Amino acid sequence: MSKKQVLVACGAGIATSTVVNNAIEEMAKENGLDLDIRQIKIAEVNSYLDTAHLLVTTAMTKKEFPFPVINARSFLTGIGTEDTKQQILEELKK
Repeated sequence: MSKKQVLVACGAGIATSTVVNNAIEEMAKENGLDLDIRQIKIAEVNSYLDTAHLLVTTAMTKKEFPFPVINARSFLTGIGTEDTKQQILEELKK
């Protein structure tokens, strides 16, 4: 499986994306996935349109992207986290 680029974005690219970034890194290790994880601001997503495979974000976005977008607010609330993790894994294993 080739290395996939995962964008982890929040409004500022610092606080909430760090929580999600750490969770994805842990999932990658547990599942033997080799990922290129980029922690960014939501405004920077357009810079990765040609290279990213997945966007995982805590920010609201209505824009369409050429890759799947997964809402990761569950990592902040603690509600539905396992479902979100499963969604992320399913996309990464495609």
